[in-house]
Amino acid sequence: MDRRDFFLNSALASTGAAISLTGNEEAMHAENSEEKNTTISASVENTLLEIPIFCAHEHWGSVNAIGMTAEGFRADTLAGAEPLRKASVWDLVLDPYFGGWISAAGYDANGEAHRHGHDSMINWWQNKPLEALSSIESPLRAQHYTGAFQCIRQGIHLLHDVDIAAMQPAVWQQADDSIQKAYITLFSWYRHSMKTMNISELIRPVHPEFFLNSEAAADEERAFTHPILRIDPLLELWPSECPRRDRLAAGLGVEPRDADSWRNFITVLFDLAATKGNVGIKQLQAYTRSLDFVYRKDRDVTFSGTLNEKEKKVFQDWVVHECCKQAHDRNWSHQVHTGTHNLEQSSPLPLASLANRYPNMKIVLLHCWPFLEESGFLAKHTPNIYLDTCWQTVLNPAYLEQALTQWLGYIPSTKIMCSQDATSVEMAAGSVAITRSILNQALIRCNTAWKLPKSSLYTYAADILNNNAVSVYNAGTTYSP
Repeated sequence: MDRRDFFLNSALASTGAAISLTGNEEAMHAENSEEKNTTISASVENTLLEIPIFCAHEHWGSVNAIGMTAEGFRADTLAGAEPLRKASVWDLVLDPYFGGWISAAGYDANGEAHRHGHDSMINWWQNKPLEALSSIESPLRAQHYTGAFQCIRQGIHLLHDVDIAAMQPAVWQQADDSIQKAYITLFSWYRHSMKTMNISELIRPVHPEFFLNSEAAADEERAFTHPILRIDPLLELWPSECPRRDRLAAGLGVEPRDADSWRNFITVLFDLAATKGNVGIKQLQAYTRSLDFVYRKDRDVTFSGTLNEKEKKVFQDWVVHECCKQAHDRNWSHQVHTGTHNLEQSSPLPLASLANRYPNMKIVLLHCWPFLEESGFLAKHTPNIYLDTCWQTVLNPAYLEQALTQWLGYIPSTKIMCSQDATSVEMAAGSVAITRSILNQALIRCNTAWKLPKSSLYTYAADILNNNAVSVYNAGTTYSP
């Protein structure tokens, strides 16, 4: 099955193959309109396959085979990080996202493996594949209609030509063998997969250490990857005893102690990142606190010690503003995690003041669900705020349908992007397939409702899939359908 055939057949049942009317209206208009609608849908979807997709927020490499460091996933802290052992289908299935949700639903895969005398699920699978797969079959089937499973399943289907939904040992062994072989040459595999998926550019959030530490394959990775600097680790460098701050200070040659030295520390880090092709900054403080970053004066900040919650927030606010000043001066974009966790405090609305203070810094609201209306409001009324639907298909493809339905009727198409936010290239591949199908249906709805010419729909698609990200991140090439 080639790429075009896969995409044309990979949409979830909920999205449908073409837009049609319902009820009595469907019966009345079927003879005259069904063939026309189907033709338009196929035409638009075929053209969407030719439009490249810019993956502006991916976590490829966040799997156990590549490993962890004290700071987080090894792929995010060490340029050129390759697998430390043979990769497995279980690395992809029991990834931080889907694997975590399986655990949250009550099945501890590695715990079950331990109870049966094995070190891990992979070890169990290697020793007793029938027993291992049988143990997880029911928990997996309960997740078959979730976005995360479908992204992984469809990505493995596309890139390895195996459908793991069959839940058959021989099929899973075939997937395991193919993934193991592909990951031996990791970055060649990424580039091959990007070509297969028609992915134009790749942006990955990385820790500050990524710009200080590298392995032999670092240049190979940098050849096709744009890093974006995570600033959230900087917000945690306030304790008196802070080994991570000390390591970064040694690497950068600047010890941050007060306002002036902290500014110098940030400047040196940003300068270094710029030499390595960095395209912006990213933070996920919405996991732990509100996004209300108040401007603070130097004299109000305690830069280290045993800080209470109020002092900690003041320090974090100061660091964010200093980073935003740098991003503003460098015309770097700022990705901000919004929603999905810590819902009482992860609304994007407070970010309007940050956007107004730093107009040369484009703020990209990531995820946005369930704050779709709030995010749309900010993007409509704030020139330098943009939206990226990344992770919506992984959470639930219906969230992407909901977002596009709301936003396409409200804000300019130049404000919307569709990244995937996947832990592996396989998950990204499935998410890309689903995203293209859902966007296809959204554009057909626009055509049906507003009688727009197909050329206008193709321009919308090119903006959303590729061109907006090219403009926001100053990377890549625009596409004209």
